[in-house]
Amino acid sequence: MINKQKIREKAKEIGLSYCGFAKAVPLEEEEARYSEFIRQEKHTTFGYLKKFLPQRLDPDLILPGVRTVIGLLLNYYPEAILPEKDRFIISKYAYGKNYKIVVKDKLDRLVRFMKAECPDAKIRVFVDSGPVMEKRWAQKCGLGWQGKNTLLIHPAAGSFFFIGIILTDLEMEPDEPGTDRCGKCDLCVRACPTGALYEPYRLDISRCISYHTIETCHPVPDDLIPHFRNRIFGCDICQDVCPYNRFARPSGEPAFQLNPFIKTATRQDWMEMTEEKFNETFADSPLFRTGWAKIMDTIRSLSGKGTG
Repeated sequence: MINKQKIREKAKEIGLSYCGFAKAVPLEEEEARYSEFIRQEKHTTFGYLKKFLPQRLDPDLILPGVRTVIGLLLNYYPEAILPEKDRFIISKYAYGKNYKIVVKDKLDRLVRFMKAECPDAKIRVFVDSGPVMEKRWAQKCGLGWQGKNTLLIHPAAGSFFFIGIILTDLEMEPDEPGTDRCGKCDLCVRACPTGALYEPYRLDISRCISYHTIETCHPVPDDLIPHFRNRIFGCDICQDVCPYNRFARPSGEPAFQLNPFIKTATRQDWMEMTEEKFNETFADSPLFRTGWAKIMDTIRSLSGKGTG
């Protein structure tokens, strides 16, 4: 019979950084906060957050009979941080290949191992997809806590991690949930240049640099442009200032090696990039989903050349 230790050992063998377990129960403590978030329309254009509210709060509505949630983390911290002089800035999570494919492949390998041991087990996998509250479940699995920047922070390794979640009807002993260690520190809140972190643990998505450079097709609002600090895809500012990220160590995952173009590209290189070149360069990158047109629109906005 499979047990937690076997799963942890296999996860490590596969290359996952951390593995934890939680009892699959409704997230009753989240209902009031989350419902208020939706009522105030803080979810902006993310309609699925409202549509799948019941499922996000109760994993049994996703996998009937679920007993255990398994949280997995994969480190993506790069070997080197790119200089910002004469550069447009890309979030570290997008330095390499598409994380969804990389993490999903590792989780699928772990599931095949579990199914080989327990063929009748019901198992579902989620990597930044589906109606699952990844950060909250990762905290319940003992993998850290959701900090004042709203991101998951591991006490010994920081926040530069991708999260994978596995739901299963297998019964596992739960781990102790993570406890908040932010204390009085509010560096992330004070560092956010657009005020998106309008108070500790609260994010106004409509002011978030990552939202405007990745998730929406609308032009960057004029009042936010001066605060972008040359960021054209994602942000990282609230992570870079977090004291726990002094513990971050390079991932070592080959798929997250720095894209050669990102490594050397100047602002002028980006501005001269054609759609054909973009598609060729970023075919297996997180940037591909956002697309050349959106990224070039952001570049033009930051360069003071309008949307054209």
